[in-house]
Order: sequence, then structure tokens, then C-alpha cells
Amino acid sequence: MHIQENISLKPFNTFGLDARARYFAEVASEEALREVLLQYQTLMNATLLLEIPILFLGGGSNILFTKDFEGLVVLLNLKGISEEQMTDNQVYVTAKAGENWHQFVMYCLERNFGGLENLSLIPGNVGTSPMQNIGAYGCEIKDTFVHCKVLNLETLETEVFDNEVCRFGYRDSIFKQEGKGKYVILEVTFGLTTQHHAIKVEYGAIKAELSKMGIVEPSIQDVSKAVIAIRESKLPNPNEIGNAGSFFKNPTISKTQFEEVQSRFPELPFYPANDRVKVPAGWLIEQAGWKGKQIGNVACHALQALVIINKTGQATGQEIFDFSTEIIRSVREQFGIELEREVNIV
Repeated sequence: MHIQENISLKPFNTFGLDARARYFAEVASEEALREVLLQYQTLMNATLLLEIPILFLGGGSNILFTKDFEGLVVLLNLKGISEEQMTDNQVYVTAKAGENWHQFVMYCLERNFGGLENLSLIPGNVGTSPMQNIGAYGCEIKDTFVHCKVLNLETLETEVFDNEVCRFGYRDSIFKQEGKGKYVILEVTFGLTTQHHAIKVEYGAIKAELSKMGIVEPSIQDVSKAVIAIRESKLPNPNEIGNAGSFFKNPTISKTQFEEVQSRFPELPFYPANDRVKVPAGWLIEQAGWKGKQIGNVACHALQALVIINKTGQATGQEIFDFSTEIIRSVREQFGIELEREVNIV
């Protein structure tokens, strides 16, 4: 297994940023991954892998490189999907970390496996889906997640994390908290339905799209088609213009803070979130005047304010980061709400 030096990461991140990796390797198996990590440990004369910089890349769809990476970047290209029938109405489907997320969802829908249809067309790979607890249109990974197999970077042994161990939250998990940098996800297993599917069309956008399609009793495939149509209508294709999808999380605020903001902005959209209230970041950003706005090489997308784009294709990661900082400041000043970046900053 060969570790390369001084490699451009432009082909491996959806912002299209030309950051460079001091060391780089692509792996297609668990054995190759261990081999590369041990080689790198020897190269750096390190006692522990956790002491030296390592970055694992999947689809590169949720990362912002603000500088070169002075360590080892490992591109995880682990492939393979398997199925295990559990009951008449449940199947466990396991996908390796390097499988493309949307293609995996399509694989499941072709076999009439239900549970992931609302998560169609989300960019990235399967291996990074639990890290963010990716979600859309009323569904999140945690709803169907059974367990994932991980490599412990301290012991180089594999472990299995179930739903409870992963401690999923809104765009959050153990992998972004105390487990950050300590594990790499190798494969993920989902529990999906085979017959009696729970169709989730509570979101108005899905209902409206299904109505436009003339569908009254939708199948899971119909829901997927509706979600794809919605996403394609307002989200830019990373293959055409650099972006990382939603750049910010939708903020969840206290009821007291919500009532204060709503008193000043009665039209503020909101969604109950247990004892708190979730408000759409895209609406806040648009009201603050950022939708479609461009500064230098960076812009806020004209159709979806949640998305920051590499408008000219020449932006640096630092330019994009600074642009997002200005959005955060502007929303804070106008609404008193602090936006949080969803994208991982390197």
C-alpha cells in the first residue's frame, strides 16, 4: 500500500477547493486501511495513531478545507451491500462506508425496502451518514439505524456501535463529540421494512409535490420521487457548482426566546421540538438579506439561502468560512439567534 505525498484534494471535496494533503492514500478494504495506518504511524515515528493528524474522507460533501492538511488523508473506498431477512416485514441492509448514499437509497427502493425514501438525493457516502445523523423531511438516520462497525484508532480493533452508543442528536452523534477522531466507520446496518411501510409525508413540500404529481396514496417510491424533485428544484448540483449542501443547522431555541423573536417577526416559521422550538435557518438568512448575495468568489444560493456556493469556482476555503461568519453575525444582530455551521471545518 503506497502513501502518496503532496496531493490535491480538489477532486475529493464538493466545494472544489484546491487544498493539499501532505500525505494521501486510498483504501478499498479494512486490511488495506490498517496497513496504511500502520505505515503512517511508522513514518511519523509515533507511539499512538491518535497523536498524529489523520483525516478520513468519504464523498467530501460535508467538509470545508480552510487550509492544507498537514497529515494523512485517507479516502475510504470500501464497497459492498448485503441483506439479512429478519422477519416477514423487516430486513437488515448493510452497506460499506464507501457506498454512495443516494445510490444506496435507490438500491433499497428497487427492492421495495422502506425507511430511507425521505432521505433521497442527500450527497455523500454511507460511512459519514451516522456522523451527522443526516436527516430530511421528517426522517433521520437514527430512525432506521441498527448498528455500525467501526475501527478503533487506538487499538486498531473493530467494534460495533448500536443506536444507544451512537447517542444521536440533531445533526449530531458520538462521532462529533467525545468520539471525534477516535473511530472510523467501516459499514452501517439499517433495519428496513419489506411490506407494511410507514409513509411519512407530513412536510408540506412533499404533500404539495405529490399533489402536483397527481398521487393520492403514495408508495415509498413516489415519496422518493417527490423528495428528489423538491431537492433538484432548489439545491445546486455540486458537479456543476461547488457547494456542501446545507451549510447551517436549523437553530433550536427556547420557547421564551422564540416568543420574543416572534413578537418582533410574527411571520417567523417554526416547528415544535419537544420543549424547545426549531426555526428554519434559511428563512433567517434570507430575511437578513443574504439570499443570492455575492462577495468576491462566494455567494449565497439564489434559490436556497441555506446553501453557500463557490460562485466563481476560484474561492478559497477561508473565503467561504469568512462569508459564513458574516452571515452568522448578521443573523445574530437582527434576530438574536446564533447559527451553527453544519459543515465540518478543517
